[in-house]
Order: sequence, then C-alpha cells, then structure tokens
Amino acid sequence: MAEDVQQIRSLLADVRKKLMQKTNVVATGIGYKISEGKKTGRLCIVCSVQEKRAETKLTKKELIPAQIQGVVTDVYPTGLIYAQGDHKTRFRPAPGGVSIGHKYITAGTLGCLVKKQGTVYILSNNHVLANTNQAEINDIILQPGLFDGGSSEKNHLARLSEFVPITFEGVKSSCFVGRAAAALLNALACIMRSKTRLQPVRKALRDNLVDAALALPIKQSDVTSDILDIGAVSGLAEANLGMSIKKSGRTTGYTTGVIQQIDATVKVNYGENKSAVFSDQLVAGNMSQGGDSGSAVLNNKNKLVGLLFAGSNNSTIINRIQHVFELLEISLP
Repeated sequence: MAEDVQQIRSLLADVRKKLMQKTNVVATGIGYKISEGKKTGRLCIVCSVQEKRAETKLTKKELIPAQIQGVVTDVYPTGLIYAQGDHKTRFRPAPGGVSIGHKYITAGTLGCLVKKQGTVYILSNNHVLANTNQAEINDIILQPGLFDGGSSEKNHLARLSEFVPITFEGVKSSCFVGRAAAALLNALACIMRSKTRLQPVRKALRDNLVDAALALPIKQSDVTSDILDIGAVSGLAEANLGMSIKKSGRTTGYTTGVIQQIDATVKVNYGENKSAVFSDQLVAGNMSQGGDSGSAVLNNKNKLVGLLFAGSNNSTIINRIQHVFELLEISLP
C-alpha cells in the first residue's frame, strides 16, 4: 500500500488520463479521505465530479473504483468548474451568478434554477426580470443584461413567466367593482327610501415579503443548475442569526458575509420616488453592490437560504428563501 504523497503522485500520473475520461469527472488530485463529512488522516486519490450520483445510476465504466492499487479513492462533488472570469459576459449554458435582465432594465443577476409543476425556471428579482411590476408576461429576458451588451437577439435567454407584485407606499389602489356595487345598492336604497348607505372601504395593504420573479428558458440546454464560483445547490435551509453566507453576483462576483439581523422590516427605495416596505427580511453586511440583485444566497453547506434584492454602502438585504418558494410555489430541480 502506498504510504506517502510521492508514491500516490506516481500512481496518479499513471491513472489520471483514464479517470479523467470517465463521464462526470472534472478533476483529479491527491487529498485526505472525507468520511461522514469529516477529514480523516488517510491520503487518497480525489475524483471531483459535476454531481455525485448513486452507484445504481452509473454504468460499470462510469464507476470510480474504491481503491486503485491499494490507494483509496474519494468522490467529491464540485459541480462544473468555470474560469473565474467576468460575470458580465455571455454564458451558455448560463449558470447562477451572471448578468441577466428584462429587455428594458440595465442588468441584474441570475439567481438559480428552480422547478414548478415539472418545468425548470430561472429565479431572480421582480425588478430584474419584470422591470419592477411594469413588464408583461412573455417579455424577453437577456443574458447578459442590456447594460452588459446583451441587446442582440443571440442573447435572448428566456421569457418572463410570472412575478410577485411589489406594493409601493403611497400608491392608492381603487376597486371599480366595489365602487360600482356600492353605487348601485345606494341607488336602490334611495328608491326604497332607506336611510342606509354603503361606503366602499379600501383595505390596508400588507408589507411585501419578496422581490421575486421567474423566467422560462427558451432552451433548457442554455441554462445550468450550478452557480458560478459556488457550484451546485444542495438544498434549502433556514437562515439564522450569525450564519455565515455567500453569494455569486453580476457585479461583485463571489463574496461572503454573516447574517447580522433577522425579522427585519426594511423600507427600500426603488427610485422615481417609489419606496416599498418589506417585512421578515435578513440583513447582512457589505457583500453586494448594484447589479447583484437576484443573487442566490447560500450557507457554507451550499444550502439556499435567501434571495438578495437590495442594499446600501454597508448592508445587504435578503428575502427569506422560504417566502420566495411559498409565494411562487416552486421547489429545487
């Protein structure tokens, strides 16, 4: 059995080409065996894969042997590995973390892929994909966004599918049906010489919970479930105070932070004298800038905890992912 790095290095040189030819393998190297999520002291050959699959779903040729000439192996899921280049350029397939936007906005960030009724969609913000309530369903979504040169037809990635409307302060809503019904009933009351009159009342609008929208890719092959610089999403998790988080965004790329506040109520300025109040939000430190809106926010285990949508010079505001998934009725692919 090989006992040191030099012996394993020599063995790996002999078998690397064969391992790299296996479907799903994106890297090979020497490391320590991971067992039950913890690093052991045993050296091994590490095979990094796009995704870790059950042995029953692999052919004999695709399987990575448990040992090679007495040296144990380990399989580590890294996802597709990308050059850490400009998040503002064109990607096909497009991962999370890159420039995207409605045809009439500057640019935001593609969050991640989600599923609804068996179909895969792109998740990002309302103000990124739906032009802050102003878009129409089936409007074109560009990747990269317009501000990053995505205006040509070849950059048409998706079409707007749906969005959660944002309620703005000071915007009065009227109900024509309610007013008409009240007027009709009051007229009948007058004819019947009744003194009773109906007054239509506008119900106070609730605070917002999310700034979120979905877009349907024109071609499913043009998107990937990985997030640039992060890899695959491994599930959902509840965001807690003090949790370490990370994101990949169009403007600042890969950044990390910590949840500093939970249960926050935040007034967000959308420009043009429009502001909206959001409740039950998460607040982190300075880990984003304009254009990072729509970024998926994950914990250290790559579990999705939030959707980034706003910020200031020293703070980042994040929707709880549970609200996003509930209101859009979505799940992970």
